[in-house]
Amino acid sequence: MSESSAGLRVVNALTIDVEDYFQVSALAPHISRASWESRECRVERNIDLILGMLSDANAVATFFALGWIADRYPSMVLRIAAQGHEIASHGYAHHRVNELGRDAFLADIRLAKAVLEDVTSSGVKGYRAPSFSIDRDSQWAFDCIAEAGYRYSSSIYPVRHDHYGVPDAPRFSYDSRRGLLEIPVTTTRILRQNVPAGGGGYFRLMPYAVSRWFIRRVNRIDRKAAVFYFHPWELDPDQPRVAGVGAKTRFRHYVNLARTEPRMRRLLRDFRWDRVDRVFLESGTQWS
Repeated sequence: MSESSAGLRVVNALTIDVEDYFQVSALAPHISRASWESRECRVERNIDLILGMLSDANAVATFFALGWIADRYPSMVLRIAAQGHEIASHGYAHHRVNELGRDAFLADIRLAKAVLEDVTSSGVKGYRAPSFSIDRDSQWAFDCIAEAGYRYSSSIYPVRHDHYGVPDAPRFSYDSRRGLLEIPVTTTRILRQNVPAGGGGYFRLMPYAVSRWFIRRVNRIDRKAAVFYFHPWELDPDQPRVAGVGAKTRFRHYVNLARTEPRMRRLLRDFRWDRVDRVFLESGTQWS
């Protein structure tokens, strides 16, 4: 039974980080940026699959797109926007925040915003840092995001992880700077610990019933909208395998890829989903 048919009218925020398999931060030691242009791109095929799934489920989402992708596939970005989805920024070239100084970071997110707005002829309100890479030591990034003209960020995952996370950050949306709302990816609270509930590799690793229970708990106990994310490459079990990758990275990247599409279809059916800007910037949407 879906949440809406059960009488619960929470509208959650669905987000897609639009990057190709060879742009993933964990694979960066094995794939040079100079090789991106020559690699097989699969993002268009995967985005078209996602758009079909969203249409089938009557769901709307926010797509955090790389400027690098938009420069090369503007017609794809236009297809996303034409179907009513929000286009937001994932930066230009998928640099982690801690790889860039303040000036380089500001230039990157300004460029991405300009590219996306030029392609769509529409304003871009949202930004998400690659790999949730704003941490305790890079809080200055929020000043840059506000200065670049974004209205919200979804760059914090309040969990403990070896590549990202600020476990003591607020679990729900908060003002990180004047005029800038931070909208963390969803966690649930179990045994006084934040447990990841917002997608990514955890969604592929855990049984689907666990993810569904986590989101229901946030909707019913916390009475908050969830923020869920995934990547186009996670629906692509036939993507090229990258040689030389360590066992942990290989497991994290490739585990259960063949199961992601059917799980996502269930998730789209079991909950109500909308764009981040409508769920969090427009009053009354979460409980419509």
